[in-house]
Amino acid sequence: MEYNGVIIDNTYAEGFPTWVSRVIVTAVTKEWAYKAAVEATGFATSTIGCPAEAGIERFVPADETPDGRPGYAILICVGKKKLKEQLVERIAECILTAPTTAAFNGLVAEEKLPVKLHFFGDGFESKITVDGRECWSIPIMGGDFIIEEEYGAVKGVAGGNFLIMGENQMSALVAAEAAVDAIADVPGVITPFPGGVVSSGSKVGSNKYKFMGASTNEAFCPTIREKVEGTSVPAGIGAIYEIVIDGVDETSVKAAMAAGVKAACKVPGVKQITAGNYGGSLGPFKFQLHELF
Repeated sequence: MEYNGVIIDNTYAEGFPTWVSRVIVTAVTKEWAYKAAVEATGFATSTIGCPAEAGIERFVPADETPDGRPGYAILICVGKKKLKEQLVERIAECILTAPTTAAFNGLVAEEKLPVKLHFFGDGFESKITVDGRECWSIPIMGGDFIIEEEYGAVKGVAGGNFLIMGENQMSALVAAEAAVDAIADVPGVITPFPGGVVSSGSKVGSNKYKFMGASTNEAFCPTIREKVEGTSVPAGIGAIYEIVIDGVDETSVKAAMAAGVKAACKVPGVKQITAGNYGGSLGPFKFQLHELF
């Protein structure tokens, strides 16, 4: 099928289960909340090599946060066993250390993970209530750090994706940026890679170097199209960028894929949209591209 003159492959993106928690990071200004949120979601593009996948979900205005200050919602996605550890480390090292910040649970869920950071107060910490929430006030050099110590966790979806094929690097990149911007308006999802865009691509393992857990996905590399038998790069394609999406559920990921694909197809020079899958061996979630329209 075609959408706005762009070929949409008859294939699907393959997602897999993950666990997700949401942290609301607030601060005295929007800028300081953003800086803390960026730090807290660092080194979290892919669990192939990172301890988690994480990203900023959205800006949360002051009238929607527990303490009446501007904030950002971040999502942290990883296996359940590691999620508690990642919450502790990212809040402790990246939010507590930032000026004027506070951290609150952003997900109502039956499953709750403890994040016991009040011990940092070394006996000087105290319990307080913020907007009906039980929190701890920890004295630090810049004032007090306020933290809620239980965070909801739900079974989510990781690995929703689509690939944008452009006639040149800039057309593909502009389309990828448009896709990420459109996805930013969809609640419950993140695009964890740098700027939301995957440039490298990867496949499981390596054909040549057996010690590599992942390596370049040569089938989608335009510069070696003529050298790769069975290449997936059509003639006339100069660059391919991938958008990877994690979310709190299937519905959110599908909505994000739909918004992103439609936005990308409006950019001149975009020729084709496809998706990555492993024939169903990676995970149980199949997002058919044709069903996005």
